[in-house]
Amino acid sequence: MVTTQILTVTPQELVNLISESVKAHLEQLSINLQSKSSKDETEFLTRKQTAELFGVSLATIHDWNNNGSLKPYKMGNRTYYRRSELLETLYNSNRR
Repeated sequence: MVTTQILTVTPQELVNLISESVKAHLEQLSINLQSKSSKDETEFLTRKQTAELFGVSLATIHDWNNNGSLKPYKMGNRTYYRRSELLETLYNSNRR
């Protein structure tokens, strides 16, 4: 059985409740990523894995290589990316 409650809150109280909830989730995500990144220092990802991590196409990964957004590591005809550098690039992209 689903119950529905109607609460009377001001718009500012609603904004504060949502902000606190989002902040808590972001802090938890940050903690999880930091603990995971210490294990992933030497983990390398392929182009396909990198595209899946960012949710973009391989063409976008190619463009990011060309404009210097990503630092590729080449071995033969294969291209790899260090996971820790990808996450650092992601974090720093919001600070520009």
